[in-house]
Amino acid sequence: MQWSEAHRRYNPLRKSWVLCSPHRTQRPWQGQQEKPQVEKRPEYDEKCYLCPGNTRAQGQANPKYEETFVFVNDFSAVKPRDTLPQADGSSAEESEEDELFRAEQATGKCVVICFNPRHDITLAQMTYPQVSGVINAWKKVYTDAVNNPEVRYCQIFENKGAAMGCSNPHPHGQAWTTNIIPEEPDIEHACLAEYAHNHNGKGLLEDYVAKELAILAKAESSGNHAQNRFVDVNDSFIAVIPFWATWPFEVLVVSRRKIGNITQLTEKEQTDFAHILRNVALRYDNLFQTSFPYSMGIHQSFAEPNIDPKSEPEHLHVHFYPPLLRSATVRKFLVGFEMLGMPQRDVTPESAAAQLRAVDGNATVFV
Repeated sequence: MQWSEAHRRYNPLRKSWVLCSPHRTQRPWQGQQEKPQVEKRPEYDEKCYLCPGNTRAQGQANPKYEETFVFVNDFSAVKPRDTLPQADGSSAEESEEDELFRAEQATGKCVVICFNPRHDITLAQMTYPQVSGVINAWKKVYTDAVNNPEVRYCQIFENKGAAMGCSNPHPHGQAWTTNIIPEEPDIEHACLAEYAHNHNGKGLLEDYVAKELAILAKAESSGNHAQNRFVDVNDSFIAVIPFWATWPFEVLVVSRRKIGNITQLTEKEQTDFAHILRNVALRYDNLFQTSFPYSMGIHQSFAEPNIDPKSEPEHLHVHFYPPLLRSATVRKFLVGFEMLGMPQRDVTPESAAAQLRAVDGNATVFV
């Protein structure tokens, strides 16, 4: 197959396809230009709702925190069941059972996770111990969700940059814990479970990690990196542009050992997790000399107690979905054919991985 020509690639995590059209990178661009995120921010901003000691939009005061700080979102998308008004007969929970008009009550809890008290840094600029502190906060949020009988899933994520709809530049992420299983992890769960059933219990992502490592070893021995999709690797995790990636510089971080969720990380694995997350973020920043925007999220075990790690299909992994296409100002839009037909990308995963490998993943080189 000529990968330099249009072709489609299969995504086994979703049972879907993505169209790859490498020749489209040559087209002239006269469309929207993003504003590069290179502005200098102060360490503390008196107008920021998330800085230590400041008052938030609804009047609550932040403590003068010195590490990570977690609080219930003042504008939560879902709320605990016991805080909702009594049903009056018109609620979604009591809607008629009709196959064309179905609705279910969504409840839960949303929290904001401030990564650091400093207003002017991101995950890419934090120390490894500071990133590990963020992971500790994630673990606490996930554990709380598991111990809440009303919660079925805990979606931990970060929206970074105005291009991804981030409403506050202070380094932070969120966690939404819900009584429903969101669609994306539910689809992945079904695909992972089916693969394990059809392969004598072997995990889909276990096999994928092994195949990518074999491709890396071959590339390093031969010097031919044409099929190499690696961005970074350490003893516990790999970071690759997945074979089926939709976004131009999409990255998948996967644990090399089959781990269901972040609470199962050993001390060594957590250290390696912190390193690879920071290094991926650094490579993004250094690629286009900008504070690279992205949406990042963790997919892991459902928030259910007493899950048997040997039988569950989940495998801890992190999705990075960044929108930038060819520079700090040109982004990828999923519109037209992508919305009405199928996802499409212009840069091959192999080319994108080569570009990210070529920049420094250990130190910030843009100012």
